Amino acid sequence: MNTELRVGLVGDHDEAIPAHRAIPLALALAAADLGCAVRPTWLHTDTLIDPRALEGYDALWCVPGSPYRSMDGALRAIRFAREQGTPFLGTCGGFQHAVLEYARHVLGWADAEHAETAPQARRAVIQALACALVEADETLVPAAGSRLGRAHGDAEFQASYRCRYGLNPAFEGALLGGALQPAARNSDGELRALELDGHPFFVITLFQPEREALQGRLPPLVQALLRAAQARSQANEEARRCS
Repeated sequence: MNTELRVGLVGDHDEAIPAHRAIPLALALAAADLGCAVRPTWLHTDTLIDPRALEGYDALWCVPGSPYRSMDGALRAIRFAREQGTPFLGTCGGFQHAVLEYARHVLGWADAEHAETAPQARRAVIQALACALVEADETLVPAAGSRLGRAHGDAEFQASYRCRYGLNPAFEGALLGGALQPAARNSDGELRALELDGHPFFVITLFQPEREALQGRLPPLVQALLRAAQARSQANEEARRCS
């Protein structure tokens, strides 16, 4: 069985962004811990025209660094992962755009927008944070029974940020009325992570777990992503053998 996992990194690669330097390190640490190999591939958003190009990946990760060159390309990749059951992680900008994709294509809010790119929008589901989280840390409490919680041993954990935009509280009730569920909040009760029920692995975080790898630490959530990718790869291999 081929144990090399293919992970598509949805975003516009820039070595000047700390998260972009951290992500390959985080994946390598997780792969070493799981005893497998990983091959990350950067998928620039302006190249994501045909969703079929995403079919060969065991997992997709929508990375920080927005606004993206192509919002449509990022949303197309997120929608593919959501609809096809591909293990998915969205961090920082990935969180923001996954919320936007869900609002548009699940809730049917065609006018849902991101305030960074549409500041005058009436339905800005992502808005500027009251207090920007730039090079900030805070303690988060995971939701009981959540995938994120299991990854962190169902205990509080420290999260690091470089973020100015988050979920607009005015739309929280409507957004969380279905499959999209809270995964972690801060001590003030503000949402910092979400998960999609009924999906093998779809976790989005406003914080950047990958940054732990810059200090040589294995990010638990990245390990959880690769575990889900392993399960998908094995299921696909078994299906091919039986076909």
